Amino acid sequence: MIELENIEKSYGNTKVLKGINLEINKGEFISVMGSSGSGKSTLLNLVGGMDRPERGRIIIDGENITSYTDEELTLYRRKKVGFIFQFFNLLPNITVFENIMMPLLLNGSEDKKTGLEYIKRVGLEEKQNAYPYQLSGGEQQRVAISRALIHNPEIILADEPTGSLDSETEKKIMELIKQLVEETEKTVILVTHEHYIAEYAGRMLRIKDGIIF
Repeated sequence: MIELENIEKSYGNTKVLKGINLEINKGEFISVMGSSGSGKSTLLNLVGGMDRPERGRIIIDGENITSYTDEELTLYRRKKVGFIFQFFNLLPNITVFENIMMPLLLNGSEDKKTGLEYIKRVGLEEKQNAYPYQLSGGEQQRVAISRALIHNPEIILADEPTGSLDSETEKKIMELIKQLVEETEKTVILVTHEHYIAEYAGRMLRIKDGIIF
């Protein structure tokens, strides 16, 4: 489903990715483990269409997204990709329910029934009218997970999704992510610097100095 062919990416004079080749099957949950600066977040940004490589091709379902226009990349992100970030990236001035609904609204849908379904999936029915600042870190990440899944994307990209949580909450969030992606048969790429987080995936890879092994 996802193919990376000889991907290279630099920022200024620093080459961050050095000829990455990778194939990921539909429904596969992989983790990419590496230290800060190893290139793992850059890799996610490229697969998610938030950045472009200097060289190589990224093939998603047979489509070469590296040849997409900016408008086509925006549509690709809205339709096919769900993002889970370390610091949640919730909009502070709208409610839990409105945050979860945002991807649907961007795609022209106001399907509140689906919104309520995803709130229930992460156990936050009683918090749907709360604001992000009224939630714990773990609860905020549950909102972010619902938001990532609600528009039924094929690909979930998780960038250090437990990096700002305590160890007990980390475990609960990772178990929730694993359960939900198995139920919905999503293709998942998770990047982390922690080995015990990487082990939740079905396949573990390492990245160091811009090279995957």
